[in-house]
Amino acid sequence: METKYLKINPADNVAVAIQPLKAGETITIEGQDINVLQDTPAGHKVMLTDLNQGEDIIKYGYPIGHATENLKKGQWVNENQIKTNLAGLLDYTYNPVKVELDIPNEGLTFKGYHRKNGDVGVRNEVWIIPTVGCVNGIANQLAERLRQETGGKGVDAIVSYPHNYGCSQLGDDHENTKKILRDMVLHPNAGAVLVVGLGCENNQPDVFKEFVGEVDTERVQYIVTQKIEGDEVEEGMKVLRQIYEVASKDVRTDVPLSELRVGLKCGGSDGFSGITANPLLGMFSDYLIAQGGTSVLTEVPEMFGAETILMNRCENKDLFEQTVSLINDFKSYFLSHGEPVGENPSPGNKAGGISTLEEKALGCTQKCGKDYVRGVMGYGERLSHKGLNLLSAPGNDLVASTALASCGCHMVLFTTGRGTPFGTFVPTMKISTNSALAKNKPTWIDFNAGVIVENEPMDVTCRRFIDYVIRVASGEEVNNEKKGYREIAIFKTGVTL
Repeated sequence: METKYLKINPADNVAVAIQPLKAGETITIEGQDINVLQDTPAGHKVMLTDLNQGEDIIKYGYPIGHATENLKKGQWVNENQIKTNLAGLLDYTYNPVKVELDIPNEGLTFKGYHRKNGDVGVRNEVWIIPTVGCVNGIANQLAERLRQETGGKGVDAIVSYPHNYGCSQLGDDHENTKKILRDMVLHPNAGAVLVVGLGCENNQPDVFKEFVGEVDTERVQYIVTQKIEGDEVEEGMKVLRQIYEVASKDVRTDVPLSELRVGLKCGGSDGFSGITANPLLGMFSDYLIAQGGTSVLTEVPEMFGAETILMNRCENKDLFEQTVSLINDFKSYFLSHGEPVGENPSPGNKAGGISTLEEKALGCTQKCGKDYVRGVMGYGERLSHKGLNLLSAPGNDLVASTALASCGCHMVLFTTGRGTPFGTFVPTMKISTNSALAKNKPTWIDFNAGVIVENEPMDVTCRRFIDYVIRVASGEEVNNEKKGYREIAIFKTGVTL
């Protein structure tokens, strides 16, 4: 790799070390020689000018915070010398920008599953979903028994999704649990669903069944274990075998790429996230939308500091107002708990070169490309608009990924600079920001975007990525599926009884 440093935007007063820089070496940027004052790790920032205490540090063309001390040209600058500019709630003004993207519709397809209601899935799985944590063990036994009986054949996977909720919850927490579980029951990646209830929980099975609404009863069934005389696992297996038999007859057929819905997520970010993997997802998101498809961006707290970029790309004033509420409602949630809105990034982010939440946000929001925002959703809501959507959910990896899947995304595209093995209830594809991570964790990482700083053009990488996403949509497993790492997490904000 020849490039050792990168100035991302002409307005920036910092450069990013692409390779570790040694104290005493000279880097030349825009004809200016800069003497590196300290050893600087890859992904971290080097000052390009002298800067006075209190002045803004600029990266991606925007302030990422202010200097807490006088800084010298060539100095390694990190969270110890930068403080966020974020504070409380803000008033926003709609300044719409015109989006002009010239991306052709190539008429591509993938092999998916057509559902009776007109929806499409990229997987055909059997799911066992508890209404309450008390029956997690039963759900797990049912999934294991069916796997043993069938050898795991006939469908793409047989999985139970235990969780800790469904009882002793009030208000929004109770509603959030109901919404996420409902969304799972209705998700097109499930060819068959068995809902397992207890009978005395707050999330009453009969009420939940009504909340879910109309379903294909050949594929979706409910059991209430307290009402079963005798062995509930044996009775559950009778029902499970029936719906499995229906799902096992499903076959993949050609589906236009316009039907694909992807969630955009990042976690364990580093200084390369906003240079490689996140812009790659942004280019892919714009491409998918040009094909008529859909992408969803969440992690609202990780929009703080870059929110006006999204607001000004809202297709109309109503969407702008919804986005303002999305941001300020989450800020109010932080403040109501006595927490500052800028309490981020994590220790791993800082070690990777991200110093403030604004810096993280300016990299994070690149995942959604440059197209218009065409929809804004509350937590647990289901997609109703094609194109780019914003979804209310926190930054926590599993909570946010579960929310993306629940809104109807077929898969989650997850960029990471530090690495993580987890997966939610849809394929959770890991895209590394650097090649070292891809090399060190081949059973975690599915696609390496680190080649972008190793002189592979972004459009070439994106074309390979498009092909890979289509293969995954057509049935190729990602690592979390191969390993059986499948979990859900539900957003909790209130008390537990």
